[in-house]
Amino acid sequence: MESLRELYKVGCGPSSSHTMGPKLAAVQFAERTSGAESYRVTLYGSLAATGKGHLTHSAILSVLEPLAPTEIVWRADVELDFHPNGMLFEALRGGEVFDNWTIFSVGGGSLANETTEKVAHKSIYPLTTIQEIKEWCYNEGKTFWEYVEECEGKEIWEFLDHIWTVMCETVERGLNNDGVLPGGLKVARKASTYYVKSKGYADSLSSRARIYAFALAAAEENAAGGTVVTAPTCGSCGVLPGVLYHLNTSRDFLRIRILRALATAGLFGNVVKTNSSISGAEVGCQGEIGVACAMAAAAACQLFGGTPAQIEYAAEMGLEHHLGLTCDPVCGLVQVPCIERNAVAAARALDANTYAILSDGSHLVSFDKVVAVMHETGHNLPSLYRETSTGGLAKAHTLK
Repeated sequence: MESLRELYKVGCGPSSSHTMGPKLAAVQFAERTSGAESYRVTLYGSLAATGKGHLTHSAILSVLEPLAPTEIVWRADVELDFHPNGMLFEALRGGEVFDNWTIFSVGGGSLANETTEKVAHKSIYPLTTIQEIKEWCYNEGKTFWEYVEECEGKEIWEFLDHIWTVMCETVERGLNNDGVLPGGLKVARKASTYYVKSKGYADSLSSRARIYAFALAAAEENAAGGTVVTAPTCGSCGVLPGVLYHLNTSRDFLRIRILRALATAGLFGNVVKTNSSISGAEVGCQGEIGVACAMAAAAACQLFGGTPAQIEYAAEMGLEHHLGLTCDPVCGLVQVPCIERNAVAAARALDANTYAILSDGSHLVSFDKVVAVMHETGHNLPSLYRETSTGGLAKAHTLK
């Protein structure tokens, strides 16, 4: 299992798999093809189906066009075997291809193919299931964040401090922006309005309105192409920051406690990324919003003093109650229903935390089993419900 540095990534929205990943691939291909007279990039499957709405072509062209003329070929009708988000990069000289590279954007801004998967980033976590890690916690008398420190070293706190700073900046920027989001759907930003209205409500409703506002703020920044943190993806980037920003501003937790909650959240996200997928194109939105909800529930439960069993229970509920969630963005934009899902999942994460804290932590279905079921469910979803915009809600509305 890789470092949390490979899970939490700072980049520009609107999509880690459709924007950040392809841009990274373009950078890597450009570095190995100096002297190219032109480039051709073929996008397959989900990347081609929703790439225009996700600005995939813009991300690639921003890297390659300054170097040489670049052609983008869209092949939504072809899905390569390794992963739905396939790309073929070709470098040409004298009209002939002199280098080519097939690579896949597998979620969270990460790249892989049959070769690179075998030489991926160094695995630093010897335990890769929550059951194993939970047993370690009880045997050592420690909790999840301490396992992260054990594996990553104390330098992980400097990294997480930076991640938390960026998350806060994203939320605050989103709260102070308004207007219509780009893309043609004419979706208006709501975060600032929800935040202002929250101040006029009684405690319970005010709290719920603020959690909505903070999650919306980050999700709307992502939809506008702003700087966000993948948690675990761009499309679900509002859930964890929304929850932690809300708890930080309402409960005044010390910064180190927020960082420890980020570590725990990242551990749960990392387990899913290792044993299943966080790619909407591969397993649907359950792998994005569902995992983000689980991460946020685990973080909140730790902040409220939950035991390892209670923390695992909170995360299990966060993911379990998103099983089967489809990824069907209207017009391929990370806006409808994506932005609202961030807000609702943030609130659900806090509900899962409360439910788990009230229990003794015992529950029938483990987090690891839910991850396995999510993986199976995702692969059983028809492709039209996995980030292709060819089914579900994506068919309910078209641009006029």
